[in-house]
Amino acid sequence: MKMGQTSQPTTLQAVGIELMGGRSRRGCDSVSTSSSDFTCCQDAFRIKFNIKPQEPHSDLPSGSSQDGDFKAPTESVTRDLSSRAPRGLNLQVSQQPQAHLNVGAHLRPRQRRRRLLIKKMPAAAAIPANSSAGTFVRPAPRALDGRWVSLHQSQQERKRVMREACAKYRASSSRRAVTPRHVSRIFVEDRHRVLYCEVPKAGCSNWKRVLMVLAGLASSTADIQHNTVHYGSALKRLDTFDRQGILHRLSTYTKMLFVREPFERLVSAFRDKFEHPNSYYHPVFGKAILARYRANASREALRTGSGVRFPEFIQYLLDVHRPVGMDIHWDHVSRLCSPCLIDYDFVGKFESMEDDADFFLSLVRAPRNLTFPRFKDRHSQEARTTAQIAHRYFAQLSTPQRQRTYDFYFMDYLMFNYSKPFADLY
Repeated sequence: MKMGQTSQPTTLQAVGIELMGGRSRRGCDSVSTSSSDFTCCQDAFRIKFNIKPQEPHSDLPSGSSQDGDFKAPTESVTRDLSSRAPRGLNLQVSQQPQAHLNVGAHLRPRQRRRRLLIKKMPAAAAIPANSSAGTFVRPAPRALDGRWVSLHQSQQERKRVMREACAKYRASSSRRAVTPRHVSRIFVEDRHRVLYCEVPKAGCSNWKRVLMVLAGLASSTADIQHNTVHYGSALKRLDTFDRQGILHRLSTYTKMLFVREPFERLVSAFRDKFEHPNSYYHPVFGKAILARYRANASREALRTGSGVRFPEFIQYLLDVHRPVGMDIHWDHVSRLCSPCLIDYDFVGKFESMEDDADFFLSLVRAPRNLTFPRFKDRHSQEARTTAQIAHRYFAQLSTPQRQRTYDFYFMDYLMFNYSKPFADLY
């Protein structure tokens, strides 16, 4: 059923009162078409949830960068934030931070045996103490068809799986401190109270365009150039605020991230950085990779760093003594966004980007004419990396190499409920 249509006013009215957690631009008119039903819906909705309209906020504590550890939101700031949450999000602040996860690519024999045992362990039944499992994301009244209810249920399931994975694999220490490093990939949009953790090759360029439009820095996502997105300073990072500013935003803003199937994300990064001219990745990464992993590399290859092959790139990725460090474009999501330490309110997926983005923008009361851009940010004439394309690249690897790469991204596969991409993986 299309948004805005009504087939059974009485039923939808009841569902609307149950689901709605904030007023939409259309109020209750998407629930019932009669004025009496509308008044009934509106009054019942206000009485049931005691919710007032929310406008974008600007009364925020200012602050500059400040180093040092600080604790994640504690019980002193723990409270039900439903009255301040964007567009009906009923948020609760984490009472006790979970352990941060740091899964390495290479493990000693004893650690490898432990990982195999852990893989076979049943998932923890209990939800971590800092979860907000009791909260309910209430779609706007304009979203009362089966599609939006399904999206809400999908969000609940994704967060459940993520929290159970964190509970199963968290470190022994129950007290962890959030540091500026943990929030260094999180971008801030204050007007709509949004925190977005950037995961490269999972739609991050276009999401930053959306945030810039939400912030009033541009009128359209199509007007924002690639260099402005990535090399400008229009969007602030969370680690540029002081301790108070970071804690305030972590405890009151809607925190979201978008993820992607790990092998597809890896292949997408390789194609982008090594199969096209690049003034940074070729001389910095390419030269080091060719010098270490290509026997009898030509002088031209060693001089330019161009022409890295996928198996050589995987050798670099899996090498415990890499000739050059890790890069955000192929690092673990668990390390980029610390989802076991920061309780994200919304987990989107690249594979369902259009629906997830539309749902999220509705929740934060984005302008109705703002949608997630569909255009490809770079190499627009080239096909997007799909599962079929990723399989062709991984077919170049040996079975042990595929297994070790899967182990490298094991936590991302587990936390975000992606299936094993090859049948022979364990």
